[in-house]
Amino acid sequence: MTGQPVNTTPADGSRAIRAGGDDPQTCRDTGPARPGGPVSACVPDWTRMWNYWLGGKDHYPADRQAATAYAGLFPGAATLARSCRYFTTRVVRYLAAGAGIRYFLDIGTGMPFADPVHEVAQRAAPDEVCVCYADNDPLVLAHARALLTGPPGITGHIDADLNDPGTLLAAARTQLSFTRPAAILLMITLGHIGDPADDDDQAARAVITALKDALPPGGYLAICDITSTDPANNAALSQFNQAGAAPYQARSPEQITRLFDGLELTSPGVVPVHLWRPDPSPFPSPEVPAWGAAAVKQRTRQPARPAPPPVNREMRS
Repeated sequence: MTGQPVNTTPADGSRAIRAGGDDPQTCRDTGPARPGGPVSACVPDWTRMWNYWLGGKDHYPADRQAATAYAGLFPGAATLARSCRYFTTRVVRYLAAGAGIRYFLDIGTGMPFADPVHEVAQRAAPDEVCVCYADNDPLVLAHARALLTGPPGITGHIDADLNDPGTLLAAARTQLSFTRPAAILLMITLGHIGDPADDDDQAARAVITALKDALPPGGYLAICDITSTDPANNAALSQFNQAGAAPYQARSPEQITRLFDGLELTSPGVVPVHLWRPDPSPFPSPEVPAWGAAAVKQRTRQPARPAPPPVNREMRS
């Protein structure tokens, strides 16, 4: 990543008008946010709130206000964000160094953070690691063009929506080869896909099925997402979803586990993120309402050939 300044003015020209402090006094537009729609500084955004919790600088007053209100109901919000980020680092390191993966598709990239996926992967396996970042947030894409830089053919980014996996995968194939084992990463992204309570979570299951079908044999799917296992976080999410922002939905651990159907889970399976291959530490990892896993698509086994008939070795007289 470079240290070049980035123009973060919203694409639609809107801005928060401050009066004295950080809080916006007036905003040009106050309509509800739409995933992938024009950037609004007046409506809180899930990605920018996470950037705030992680100590980043890419957020607006509305995001900070919403993040503070969220933490008022769920004080572990920043710990949740950090724990999920640490999970991402560990899973990418495992895939690159332990599983031999050299192609990564990171869907729902979010704002650039310290230790982005391509840097983690390249440290673990310096030879020919290629990473493609996919997002449809205009501000995220502006940062990606400026900051997610690397040698040609090594790091790229595409403007794509996970709700349309066919188009997303077609764009990804212009950057990555899916003829060799690749990994698809969904880190705190699926909450924007469908409603877990609607039609047996069919929207998310259909999207994940398309991604699994695209994986070559030996390829991996890795997921990390918020779960509905903490009442305080559920209350904070409910408040956030009623504030006009693009909603984010938590799933049960069972729903996340089912998304891996047809793949072989790596040890320790689908578990709370702090229990997934933790790094050695004298301090206990905090428990957070997020679960994750990585799973591999096994090579298709060819049916066994029937044994040849026994040879009649009797001599004819």
